[in-house]
Formats: sequence, C-alpha cells, structure tokens
Amino acid sequence: MSDVIRHVTDLDSADRQALEHLLGARLHEGQSLLIRVLPATEDREGRPHAAESGGSLPEWCNVYEGLSDNTISDLEQVILKRAELSRPSE
Repeated sequence: MSDVIRHVTDLDSADRQALEHLLGARLHEGQSLLIRVLPATEDREGRPHAAESGGSLPEWCNVYEGLSDNTISDLEQVILKRAELSRPSE
C-alpha cells in the first residue's frame, strides 16, 4: 500500500476533528499528514502488531520480557514513586 499525504487545509472539519482526536494534538494550517498503513504481523505470543520496516528493535526495548504482570506493576510503582509521578495532582 502506498503512503497517503493530506494537507490540513484540504481536510473538512469532520475529518480534521477525527484526525486531531487520533493524534491527540491540534493540527495547524501549513501542516501535512503522512499516513502509512503497515501489514500486521504477530509477536511471540500471537498478538498482532505493526510490522517493522527496518528489522528488529534493539535489545533494550525488551526490558520487561519474561516478567509477570504483577512484577511489572510492582516495578512501575517503584519507578513512579522515585520520579515523584505517583502523587495526586492538585
């Protein structure tokens, strides 16, 4: 499948709103969108994910590989506490 390029000024309001929702950011005049659809593949557990175009990810991307969900949750709590991101916002 080929790439799709759309200029923000060419989008109708409904399409622009949908794309802004998808991106989580406002689009501005003078910007363009490049949309690429990649074929899905499966990871080791059979879950679909987007195929990578440049080979495999570096080893450091697999930091949670082999850990249980509970262990990952415990690690996350420690990390957020140390980063002071676990306190409630006021």
